[in-house]
Amino acid sequence: MKRIVVEWKHLDKDGQTCDRCAETGVGVVETVQALQGECLDKGVEIVFRETLLAVAEIDQSNLILIDGVPIEDILPEAKVSTSCCCSCGDLTGQEESCRTIVRFGTVHEAIPPQFIWEAICRITGCC
Repeated sequence: MKRIVVEWKHLDKDGQTCDRCAETGVGVVETVQALQGECLDKGVEIVFRETLLAVAEIDQSNLILIDGVPIEDILPEAKVSTSCCCSCGDLTGQEESCRTIVRFGTVHEAIPPQFIWEAICRITGCC
């Protein structure tokens, strides 16, 4: 059985995260759950791991790793960028910039579930 780890890293400040990370989190959890059964039948176990980050690690917030590889390195024509995140700023009490994904010329503050699905499928080959 092949084992794939999908890790979602995000800011955690007193049990809260920013809006864009929360949206990404819903997408990654739902996508992993949907693919777990489909891939298990094909000999691939998908394991989900959530990593909570301190404010000092905010540059890693909203990051999805698939077997240690950032999602933007898996998807064609995707790159990482940053933009001002007012929601993070509300949590930290200072101006913050968070990771975004730019793909096909469009900036995505929350990582779309279809990107997560595509990246997992490219790595696992089970869907």
